Amino acid sequence: MSDHVVAVVGAGTMGSGIATVAARAGYRTLLHDIDTGRVDNGLATIRDFLTRSAKLGKMTDVEASDAFARVEGSTELTDLAPATVVIEAIVEQLDAKKDLFGALDHIVSDRTLLHTNTSTLSVTGIASGSRLAERVVGTHYCNPAPLMKLVEVASGRHTADWALQASIEFLRDVGKTTVVTKDRPGFIVNRFLIPWENSVIAALEAGLGTVESIDAAVTGALAHPMGPFQLLDIVGLDIHQQVATRLYEQLRDPRFYPPPMVDRMVAAGDLGRKVGRGFYDYTDSSQLFGA
Repeated sequence: MSDHVVAVVGAGTMGSGIATVAARAGYRTLLHDIDTGRVDNGLATIRDFLTRSAKLGKMTDVEASDAFARVEGSTELTDLAPATVVIEAIVEQLDAKKDLFGALDHIVSDRTLLHTNTSTLSVTGIASGSRLAERVVGTHYCNPAPLMKLVEVASGRHTADWALQASIEFLRDVGKTTVVTKDRPGFIVNRFLIPWENSVIAALEAGLGTVESIDAAVTGALAHPMGPFQLLDIVGLDIHQQVATRLYEQLRDPRFYPPPMVDRMVAAGDLGRKVGRGFYDYTDSSQLFGA
């Protein structure tokens, strides 16, 4: 393991998950968001995941405690000055990401790796916000980040070879498997996943099966580690709606357009695990997906 200091900007589901990965791998980890409430929620998510992992025997209580002790919360970007790797996991809006990287130019070292966890936007477009686009790399973590091994890696038009290779080495150091892909909408995973999830939701809406029976069919016959509705609840229906809609806007392929059920669930606030209700009801602890 190198002497990396890892900063994660964005303390939501993806950001807290990525911070968990870095802390568990032994790195000092800085978790940043715009207000203390979001930071506190992110820290609580990390603590709960590590505690659950220890209870399930995936790590010892001491390892879980040590990992959490390596995480520091912050609402000031200037606190990220020591970072050698900054991983952006904020709202999926191009201008917001460009502005963040432009601000980081004045805070972190010129050799600090800038990673964007985007899944729908252009890495090249995001990198244009930095005066040193050569160090900007797309690193799309599969969700849930602490459990899924795969990270898609994409270079922008001006990404330097050294930054790409250093990013791959870092990801391998934190226990991830990497695949290199082109800077294209959806990369590899979401090009396949979003249309498939939409078809699964449409099948449910058409009465082909229940949430439970479709999940059981997928895990039983296709050997997926969890069913599609379990995954959608982890990702969040609002996030699925945003990603699917953005990919449809760019690709104009109707397979990417979210089915009407998605709109109804988002309007009702049934967003998934983060609110306690989605395709499953999480007041029933048996539906919680273990670490």
